[in-house]
Amino acid sequence: MSMLTPPGMGGQYRITGDKYPRMRRPRGRRKFVFGLVASIVALGLIGWGTLQLIDVFTGGGSKATAAGPKTDCATKASPTPTTPPRTVRALPKPNRITVNVLNATPRSGLAKQAADELRRRGFRIGDVGNAPKAYDKKIAGTGMVLGAKSAAEAALPVLGTQLAGAQVKTDTRASATEVDLLIGTAFTALTSKKDADQALAALAGPAPAPSSTPKSC
Repeated sequence: MSMLTPPGMGGQYRITGDKYPRMRRPRGRRKFVFGLVASIVALGLIGWGTLQLIDVFTGGGSKATAAGPKTDCATKASPTPTTPPRTVRALPKPNRITVNVLNATPRSGLAKQAADELRRRGFRIGDVGNAPKAYDKKIAGTGMVLGAKSAAEAALPVLGTQLAGAQVKTDTRASATEVDLLIGTAFTALTSKKDADQALAALAGPAPAPSSTPKSC
């Protein structure tokens, strides 16, 4: 092989004279590379545009989904309106209330039975006997608590906790601490002490205020 033969020509060409073949890459390979790069760029632009459209129509994508509900709750949630707590009622203690226990039924012994139990629960006991004619055998329920108008929000509700379902009625008497318990025909026994104590606590205590904490999202 002559030293003037270009490398890679395999000895097929020899330089004779003052002209020689020009060595350059085939143009077909360069066009292929350019076309491949252009295709990749075009696909990238199409994919990016698709993501932008999805982001627009879904309201912000994953970031909006993650942050959106918290922001929405913070801006739209309104606290539950609260009401001022009920003032504790100044009710008289049982040992400040005198109870006349009167039987308005044809069954004997009920007045004494109820009076003994009320005494054990701390009430003062006054008269024990039969109801007057105005009420005798005329109280169909468990019973009635009867007292002055001034006792309507004090002694009467306190005594009413001891007999579930008792009617409440006022009359013209002067004393606000002396009240009557008239036993009706449906009477079997006083309310259990546990239930009566719970009813008395609920009567005297303030009502719980509703929570103002907004609902979690």
